[in-house]
Amino acid sequence: MKLTVFGATGGIGREIVRQALATGHEVTAVVRDPARLTVRGDALEVFRADLRDPEAVRPAVAGREAVLSGLGARTRGDAGIAAELTRTVLAAMAAEGVRRLVVVSGAPVGPRPTGAPEPFVDRAMISLVKAFLRDVYADLAAMERALAESATDWTSVRPPKLTDKPLTGVYRTVVGGTPRRGRTIGRPDVAHAMLTALSDPATVRRGVGVAY
Repeated sequence: MKLTVFGATGGIGREIVRQALATGHEVTAVVRDPARLTVRGDALEVFRADLRDPEAVRPAVAGREAVLSGLGARTRGDAGIAAELTRTVLAAMAAEGVRRLVVVSGAPVGPRPTGAPEPFVDRAMISLVKAFLRDVYADLAAMERALAESATDWTSVRPPKLTDKPLTGVYRTVVGGTPRRGRTIGRPDVAHAMLTALSDPATVRRGVGVAY
């Protein structure tokens, strides 16, 4: 497939680019600073653009079959960036007639696991994280509202705490829900889940919880 990846220099975005190239996709990586992208490949195009300008982004998505986004706040001070930049991506995709979009969000944005009551430690941890990073999760919730209001065939992948554990390809997913006791997942496996979702029609216009 011909793919465009936003946030390609971040921990998840870089893994999306690496894994997509390794599995034979053609990748356009949209970045602000090309020097920060360490991935290389014959099927890789590096596209520098102002991510706040839909017109500047349009050439990066024109003619592509799908878009993946690792955009998001890296600190509490960046809160607001996920919704703002995703709206730019949505506008560029709409202008170019590109429909498939997979983004990374966060587990606290999704529903709590169903079934038996969660252990106290899990409930307490989620409450603390949501309180400490409330602006970040408000930003992700606003991003997901923008997705829902768009005409794209979007999927929102919602991981819990991110780690640097190497790629395993072994994790749990719940379409429309959240894995029970899903406390962590490695960034490479989030990227793997996002690439897998591309070809899964069950994930279209749905959130997908992922965790070990």
